[in-house]
Amino acid sequence: MASMNLFTTIPLTADGRNPTAYFPRRRTNSVALAATSQESPPEIELEFIAPKAESEGRYAVEKAKAISGEKLLRNIMSDNKIELYATYGKLMNCGGGGSCGTCIVEIIEGKDLLNERTNTELRYLKKKPESWRLACQTIVGNKENSGKVVVQRIPQWKK
Repeated sequence: MASMNLFTTIPLTADGRNPTAYFPRRRTNSVALAATSQESPPEIELEFIAPKAESEGRYAVEKAKAISGEKLLRNIMSDNKIELYATYGKLMNCGGGGSCGTCIVEIIEGKDLLNERTNTELRYLKKKPESWRLACQTIVGNKENSGKVVVQRIPQWKK
């Protein structure tokens, strides 16, 4: 049976170090910058208007905040326990895949703080107002902007 040598010989320098494994340590400037930077990421304030008026004729408003560019509108609403779906949507939504069209919202203010309509939205909202969006396709912010977005929940109940 042939034997196999599992050990290899590495030539060493006069002071006993491996010349191929020696690399001088370098300091990275990014660590120093990150440690001194105290700037927090931009935030988007959101207000969600209830779909139906209360007995006094006023609409209830729920508020939330999100870091710009990190989450979809649907996830922000879910995380803050803000109702998104009408009765049918509660039972038959696609879970955020963009294949059912039940998470429609209307952007009252702050449209410029959201991403452009996706191809899915263009297909589902073809005959709807430009202010209507699918919450599962709408990214809130772009990691650089901040401001306020006002959202009308379940806008089809207004019509």
